[in-house]
Amino acid sequence: MSNQLARGPVRTTHADGLLASVGARGVLCDFYDEGAAEIYQDLVQDGDGTAEAREFATHASPAPGPVLELAAGMGRLTFPFLDLGWEVTALELSTAVLDAFRKRLAEQPPDVQDRCAVVQADMSAFALGKRFGTVVISSGSINELDETARRGLYASVREHLEPGGKFLLSLELSGPADSGPQERQQELTGRSGRRHVMHVKTVPAEEIQDITIYPAEETADPFVVSTHRRRIATAERIAEELVRDGFDVLTRTPFASGGEGRPDMVLVEAVAREITEGAE
Repeated sequence: MSNQLARGPVRTTHADGLLASVGARGVLCDFYDEGAAEIYQDLVQDGDGTAEAREFATHASPAPGPVLELAAGMGRLTFPFLDLGWEVTALELSTAVLDAFRKRLAEQPPDVQDRCAVVQADMSAFALGKRFGTVVISSGSINELDETARRGLYASVREHLEPGGKFLLSLELSGPADSGPQERQQELTGRSGRRHVMHVKTVPAEEIQDITIYPAEETADPFVVSTHRRRIATAERIAEELVRDGFDVLTRTPFASGGEGRPDMVLVEAVAREITEGAE
């Protein structure tokens, strides 16, 4: 299996069927491309990451110092972090997403804006010229990377952590690799009131997940079908990679999420291992 994910929109079986049914009205794009920016903002901007942010807060130091958030997206976690009084550097690669993030940040009070720096960079290879007490990456984001890119991520994080600083990762618990393909579908309502359908096909044996999002209204014109493929590396694999690449994994804690429980999520807390003099 190749470590490189497909670039551009994925031709999922579900997407192909939809496009065939709508004819010339059909438009295919990747969920993170400019063509789907309106859909992304409609579905993601108001996502409430408060519960997940609290999970991170329970593992960060009481005074975490400057926090680096990787793959910040539209700020689902960033703004709850800012509400906690943290100083946050939000790192994101997509220009379209960053533009929307900056517009959202501009609506915040001046003191909140002053505590948030926005950086356009690749989470698998970045150099910011400063160190942070805490580096965080949210659920799913690390699954955008293949194994080679994850090694770049770990190396970059090590270079940006203060001595004793923490690397916090929220990870999804996936099923066993020998289980068969699984499919699920749900309807989502965006902040605009428009309804969308999300179809997800997970293939544990291939460690991939194909996502297809399209209008719930069959007569939509254009009928935009956005797809995306991501990795589903297990929490166990990520922990093994962290140890391999110079971290000590301190804890792996199931989500509490304010008492509601998230048995499908775990928060991993790691610190960079000290390199002894003369070690390779």
